[in-house]
Amino acid sequence: MNHHVSGQVPLHDTTSAARPMKSERGLAARTGRPRLAVCCTVVAAAAALLSGCGGGSSDSASKESADHGSGSKNMGGMHGKAMGDPHATPASKIPDADVVKGPFKLLDTRPPGMDDVNGTAWQAQGPKGTTVTVSLTGLKPGDTYMAHLHAQHCSAENGGEHFQFKKGGPAKPPNEIHLMFKADKDGKAMTTVNNKKKTGKDAVALVVHPHKAQDNRIACADFEF
Repeated sequence: MNHHVSGQVPLHDTTSAARPMKSERGLAARTGRPRLAVCCTVVAAAAALLSGCGGGSSDSASKESADHGSGSKNMGGMHGKAMGDPHATPASKIPDADVVKGPFKLLDTRPPGMDDVNGTAWQAQGPKGTTVTVSLTGLKPGDTYMAHLHAQHCSAENGGEHFQFKKGGPAKPPNEIHLMFKADKDGKAMTTVNNKKKTGKDAVALVVHPHKAQDNRIACADFEF
């Protein structure tokens, strides 16, 4: 809190406040502890109280960051909930893997301003499980987007429901494969995510949408098995 200081000399006498009262001098004499120690104790207690009040906010911020997943160098996250790494080896270059890809097609549910979105999705299944890469252009610079593997083709309800390794299980990684990424200043984005399990031929499409408006699906890519 900022306190306004006028710069004027106070009109009341402040010298008496600087002198300890008789009872205080007597207490210091009896206990052998100077008044400074008492003041320090009060200040420390106040600081501890303030720290405790702020702790909840800090914990909440950490939890919120963790809920967004890990693996991305600019998204933060929690172990076991990878959401994408733009610097990871893309699916198209995974050694000893079966790779499929598909071009993105615009969906009627896309929000305004997304008519120029274009790109490709890759899915590789190899020794390390399933790797998915998404590469897009025509996005809104600086905006954050999400993509998910889907269990139906784009022609069937724009991909239908999310693909899940265990149907009816948690709607989040690692039971689902999610990617989160941010468009650069030119509206481009590319990221890769890996899951230890193989999807087989059950994850047949990948759908992308704005992070803040997940019902507004922008585009869908069918994988050509």
